[in-house]
Amino acid sequence: MKAVSSATRQLLGVSSKKGTFYHPTHPIQGPYVRLFSTSQSYLSWGGARDQVYENALPSLESTRPTRIVVGITGATGAPYAIRILTLLHHLGVETHLIISKWALATLKYETSMSEADIRGLASRSYTAKDLSAPIASGSFQHDGMMIVPCSMKTLAAVRSGYCDDLISRAADVTLKEDRKLLLAIRETPLSLIHLENMLALRRANAIIFPPVPAFYTRPAGTDDIVNQSAGRMLDMMGIFTDGFERWEGFKKAQTEM
Repeated sequence: MKAVSSATRQLLGVSSKKGTFYHPTHPIQGPYVRLFSTSQSYLSWGGARDQVYENALPSLESTRPTRIVVGITGATGAPYAIRILTLLHHLGVETHLIISKWALATLKYETSMSEADIRGLASRSYTAKDLSAPIASGSFQHDGMMIVPCSMKTLAAVRSGYCDDLISRAADVTLKEDRKLLLAIRETPLSLIHLENMLALRRANAIIFPPVPAFYTRPAGTDDIVNQSAGRMLDMMGIFTDGFERWEGFKKAQTEM
């Protein structure tokens, strides 16, 4: 059996006496048996009473799927949000969707999809007023959040920590838990206030992603433009898809000559 260092013994509550374990809050001692792999309880004690503590240890196995929070605000750019949700759905990613009041108005104006259709693309959906939702807590585990599109009002709320709705609260939690936060900002031109808000959030490790069209792909239409930006956003979240054209030098231009 591999020897346990004195530092490890101290951390786990194991005394310097070989084979003796002292529970930090319940001073019941028993023979120290072994350290388990991470898929099992890490300690075992002798005696029936000691078994209670082993059974009380949480499971160290993680079986949850990749999980992304998506917020949609009222800024123009609703097709980007639809494409992101569609791609994540086809990739089998669990999505938690928040739609603001004005996002619903923009979605209705810029797309032909109903609210039910849009919410149906997500694994779970919430209203922006529902601050009791699981995603409002740091204890809810996810792999990042995307606000697509992100209005300047929401940008300012996230920058200041003014969590007056579920989108800004979930973003605030994402930052404090040191997870990925992508803001697909939609505004032009940009004021000094807008730029300072973006700079502050970038310094807080947020990803500032204006969905700027890439014309090197020679897009045939709006779909190509939306696909390219949506794919690049997912790249930034560590989720990779081949659903858009990537730069490969001047090969395309040469073949079309």
